[in-house]
Amino acid sequence: MEKVIQFGETVEGYDIPVLNEREIRAAAGILFLVIFFALILILFNNDFILAKYAITLFLTDFVIRVFISPRFSPTLIIGRLIVNKQTPEYVGAKQKRFAWIIGVILSGTMFIFMVLVNSYSPITGIICLMCLIFLFFESAFGICLACKLYAFLFKEKVQYCPGEVCDVKAKQEIQKTSATQVLVVFAFIGYLFLMIYLFNGFYSKKPYDLFGMYSKTK
Repeated sequence: MEKVIQFGETVEGYDIPVLNEREIRAAAGILFLVIFFALILILFNNDFILAKYAITLFLTDFVIRVFISPRFSPTLIIGRLIVNKQTPEYVGAKQKRFAWIIGVILSGTMFIFMVLVNSYSPITGIICLMCLIFLFFESAFGICLACKLYAFLFKEKVQYCPGEVCDVKAKQEIQKTSATQVLVVFAFIGYLFLMIYLFNGFYSKKPYDLFGMYSKTK
């Protein structure tokens, strides 16, 4: 039973249970895509079916992670299969459990309101946005926002963070950002607004069917 219900893996060289950040990021990317497409269907088609299924699966997956073991989480297993040829990046399991408890709370609230009560409101909208932000930061940047909250609330040193961000060390030269690079980013943003101001009418024109393929089928 101990091998089934456990949180984190015992890896030689690590004095606390750890998890593989690479498969966690892959799983977060999968969940992000599902929730994003569900949101698109709601916004453009007023279709909540995919969202209800996604919320139910989301909650089930996170309950398995927290109360049984991450080893039996379907999305983490899929993530493991996707990145199994990549070198593992180990992170502390303790802060991840806290993050996933937050996931259980958020998805559980969504399940009650949208699936059981069959309703939507600003509450479900805000929670959905929060989930998307958490998942996007995890999958795109490897930043666990809830893990940062864990360190802030419990005032203890977090071990084995993604990218070793918990360790105090000097940045390497390739990691430093110059003032010129920052100016390039601001100039790029200015370029975007200038495009919108000058060419919005041009970009707003609906494209025509170049080869007439779709017009023939109507």
